Amino acid sequence: PIHIFSYKKTNTITSSSSIIPLLFTKKIIKINKKLYSLTPIDLFLSFSFLLFISSILYAKLSTKSSATDDTYNNDNKPPTYPIIGCLVAFNQNKRRLLEWYTELLAASPTQIIEVSRLGARKTVVTANPENVEYILKTKFNNFPKGRPFAELVGDLLGCGIFNVDGELWASQRKLASHEFTTKSLREFVVKTLEDEVEGRLFPLLQTAAMENKVIDLQEVLKRLTYDTICKVSLGTDPNCLDLSVPVPPLIAAFETAAEISARRSTTPIYLLWKLKRALNLGSEAKLKNSIQTIHTQVTKIIQDKQKSFSKTDFNGQSASSHDFLSRFLAAGYDGELARDMVISFLMAGRDTTAAAMTWLFWLISSKNTSARDSIRAELGTIKSSGQLGYEVVKRDMGYLQACLCETMRLYPPVAWDSKHAANDDVLPDGTRVKKGERVTYFPYGMGRMEKIWGTDWSRFDPDRWFEKAQNDHDDDVSSRGGLKMVNPYVFPVFQAGPRVCLGKEMAFIQMKYVVASVISRFDFEPVSLEPPVFVPLLTSHMYGGLRVRVKEIGSA
Repeated sequence: PIHIFSYKKTNTITSSSSIIPLLFTKKIIKINKKLYSLTPIDLFLSFSFLLFISSILYAKLSTKSSATDDTYNNDNKPPTYPIIGCLVAFNQNKRRLLEWYTELLAASPTQIIEVSRLGARKTVVTANPENVEYILKTKFNNFPKGRPFAELVGDLLGCGIFNVDGELWASQRKLASHEFTTKSLREFVVKTLEDEVEGRLFPLLQTAAMENKVIDLQEVLKRLTYDTICKVSLGTDPNCLDLSVPVPPLIAAFETAAEISARRSTTPIYLLWKLKRALNLGSEAKLKNSIQTIHTQVTKIIQDKQKSFSKTDFNGQSASSHDFLSRFLAAGYDGELARDMVISFLMAGRDTTAAAMTWLFWLISSKNTSARDSIRAELGTIKSSGQLGYEVVKRDMGYLQACLCETMRLYPPVAWDSKHAANDDVLPDGTRVKKGERVTYFPYGMGRMEKIWGTDWSRFDPDRWFEKAQNDHDDDVSSRGGLKMVNPYVFPVFQAGPRVCLGKEMAFIQMKYVVASVISRFDFEPVSLEPPVFVPLLTSHMYGGLRVRVKEIGSA
């Protein structure tokens, strides 16, 4: 949305109608200089206002065919004009940006488009796997996150691993990579999941089933994953699965900050969010307050953790050493860096897995019940294994993993991700990228490309993830071959190359454990028959949640 700003009428010259003459009439400035002092922001606002009016007039004078063509054209661009770029088309499609970009990319011979907006450098958006590999691997060093990306989410993520490049990124990556591969962490994660699911999630779902209550399954899963990530990352237990208790202030502030930070990148006039931040207005004022809450809460968690152990205790493998925060502090990370790392892990560990599970439960509870039955059939073949330990969950749930992959193909937890060219470059399809320009790869659109997935791309079909299947609708688990080794640049849901998601394996363990446990005992009936709306912020979610009725089908 385009936000229109006006000054409060505190004196005779602060109305919006006086801004333009102030720029051109020295006499007025001289008379009123005691009442109105021109600042760089005033000048910028005035210029922006004039530029916006000029843009509208230019768009009105443009040919109708150019203004109404919102599909692909030979220049790999949406309808674009001098100065304002694609502002008109962008604003027309602001409520359906994902679909609009997907349509443009599908019509492009090389699955690439160029987008120019007022106040922002050109953005190249691609759904071409060769380009994705070039950006994420071949020319990794030339396509860092970059300063423009850091500006967008820097207030929230600070110097955390998802928002930095170079040595700062490499050092955090090295430490986190070591921790993710430890056997103790894997066992700790599974034990944490067991406690959460058996001790908290099951009683909640049983109560909802007995009382025929409608619950928001997305909210339940978010609370579950928040509990889990806090135990694993911070060594704390917020106990959020009590739905009678309000969402903790940290979660509420986190969701507000993540939404506003994400919407900065989709503002039709790119510089407006910077102006709002400078003036501390509207959403930017709300963002500032939310981040202050986050910093206060996370800093307190870190201080409490520092008091709970000493480095000597940690080296002696105390009980507190299982969680990430303890290990980071013992490695010498503290202060703002430790805080920013915690924030990054909370964001990645909570929302992404909750989003994927929410969409899967909707898909298999509405129009793909045969997939749900196949998951249960697969689980029936491994019940003799006893508890769902780490190795069982990782090794023996191929069909469930295929269902999760198919879900994330259609509804990726991160819809798009951007890098910025450090130097001029040329992508494999021939597109030229200048230094400082943004290059965005687009998992949401890639999952909908006929050239990648075939004419049946819109169908939820877990069998496409197997080497062989007896036929397209075979529910016999034993007839399927092994899972395919899918090119990560075709399916970049977990990124790829040097920055591939470190938590990929842990994410699958968590999702498979929770879904397998729940689907063995419960059915969900969505209250609404309307397809849910996919909302792409820093991490995606289902608009309005997933309201369901719960039915218990038996004990595990």
